[in-house]
Amino acid sequence: MPDPVARDTAEMESAFSHPAVAPDASRAYGDHPDQVVDFYAPRDGRESAPLVVVLHGGAWRAPYDRRHVTPFADFLARRGLAVANVEYRRGRALPQQGGAGPVAGRWPETFDDVAAALDALPALAADALPRADVRRTVLTGHSAGGQLALWAAARHVLPPGSPWRLPSPPPLRGVVALAPIADFARAAELAVCGGAVHQLLGEDFKERYAHTDPAALLPTGIATAVVQGREDIVVPHTVAESFVAAAARAGETVGLTLLEDAGHFPLIDPAADACAVVAEEIAQLAW
Repeated sequence: MPDPVARDTAEMESAFSHPAVAPDASRAYGDHPDQVVDFYAPRDGRESAPLVVVLHGGAWRAPYDRRHVTPFADFLARRGLAVANVEYRRGRALPQQGGAGPVAGRWPETFDDVAAALDALPALAADALPRADVRRTVLTGHSAGGQLALWAAARHVLPPGSPWRLPSPPPLRGVVALAPIADFARAAELAVCGGAVHQLLGEDFKERYAHTDPAALLPTGIATAVVQGREDIVVPHTVAESFVAAAARAGETVGLTLLEDAGHFPLIDPAADACAVVAEEIAQLAW
């Protein structure tokens, strides 16, 4: 049996080994340098294609930006999809650590940015990538980005008074969440990503669960699928299973694809078979 840590290291190295792929266009949705969306045109030359919105992972921490998922964005574009790769503000250094060591997320800026980017996307795409059909939009995200994708699709069920609440469901074909941090209580129990959930939400994390935890924002009425590696030791599959169970209790069915012999990173690695499975899940919703 392969050593789990050695497997994870090898999978991460493979996923991060691909050169970054430059976008075809970029547009800002705010004044901060991180408030930007990169667009990738479908590589098959078709006149119109569904839009896939990608939210990258990295435990909401600053060192991990959108560049590591640009090969994944290009992989989707080569399959005939238009792609929007969203950047957002992430954690800063902890003062008590003397400026070293990134904290997970920025409250409330991380959520401000994802909401603002999604709200601005139709206009940005019309300007930067007219071939993108925003009427056929699918959200996807990996790890922490999976949580953000599920959250963005659930803004219409946020508690009343939330600054991010939408009056009606967002116009989405669906969500494909990849190894998402989808149940905050379960992730906190497991200390996923070094306790990233509590860092993201701060001292008021218990009160903020209701505004941010995908497992608490159900049902959404939006088609949702989760793809997860069974051998994932970064975000264990029990987190996804807990989210799927919460959806079932709320009367909603969430599809769960558990991939054998795959960990956390093959889901966004164009060289891995798991990435092809992810692309097919997205295409089934998009087309």
